Amino acid sequence: MTRGAYLLSLGRVPYREAWDLQRSLAAAVSQGAIPATVLLLEHPPVITLGRRTEEGELHVPEGAEVEIVETDRGGKSTYHRPGQLVCYPILDLTRHGQDVKRYCRDLEEALIRTLAAVGIDATRIEGLTGIWVDGPIPQKIASIGVHITKWITTHGYALNVDLDTAPFTEWITACGLADASFTTITRELGHPVSVDEVRPHAAAALEEVFGLGFDDLPADKGAGLWPQPIHEQLTAKPTGAATSSGAAQGIEQVAASP
Repeated sequence: MTRGAYLLSLGRVPYREAWDLQRSLAAAVSQGAIPATVLLLEHPPVITLGRRTEEGELHVPEGAEVEIVETDRGGKSTYHRPGQLVCYPILDLTRHGQDVKRYCRDLEEALIRTLAAVGIDATRIEGLTGIWVDGPIPQKIASIGVHITKWITTHGYALNVDLDTAPFTEWITACGLADASFTTITRELGHPVSVDEVRPHAAAALEEVFGLGFDDLPADKGAGLWPQPIHEQLTAKPTGAATSSGAAQGIEQVAASP
C-alpha cells in the first residue's frame, strides 16, 4: 500500500538551518499534522560529528573553510559539501516496522537502487553501515547516520555525486575508518554527473522501498514548517531509552555509522 508523502527539494542549505527544519518537520509528523516528508538538498562545506566521534578523528588544516558541527545522529565524523546529495527522511516508523536496523537497511536498499539507476553496481559490506563500490579496494560512495525519537526519524544519508573526496581522509578520519577509500558517481562513471540528475532516481527509490507516493512541497509555501509546541519534547533526551525492538513511548535511538 502506498502512503502519501511530501518531497521537499531544496538547493544549498546551511547544516544548522536544515537541522532546525528537520526538527520542526519531525514535530509536525509526530502530531499527524503532515505526512512523512523527505528533504533532498546539499550543504555548504561542513564536518559533522556524530555521537560516537572519538578524539583524534579531526585533523582539519588551519585555515580550512569548513564549519564543524556536533550533531545528535548516530555514527562518527563525516563531511558534506556541494556535489553531495543529502537525504533527510522524516518518517513515522510506527508505519514502517518499528525496527531501527530494518530502517537503516532500507535506506541502504534505496541507495543501491538509486545507484543502479545511474549505472553503478553498489553493495553493502558486512559489519559496516553505508554503501560501497566493490573492487580490489572497496570504496565508500554513501554514508548513513540517523536519529530516531519516539519512532520519528531525522538525519539520513549522504551520497557522493561529484565532489573532491580528499577531505574525508585529509581533514577527518571519516566514519572512524582509518583505511577507508571514498569515491563518487562521477568518478565511477567517468563523466560529470550533477546532483539534480540524481535527485529523481533517489526520490523514486525511496518511494519504492518505503511504499511512499510523493507530492512536491514547494519550498516557498512553508506548509507544515511552522513551529510546533511539541518541538522541545521531541528533541529532548528521554529518561529511558528502549532497544530497537522496543515500542516504549520514550524511545530515542541513534544508529548507523557515516
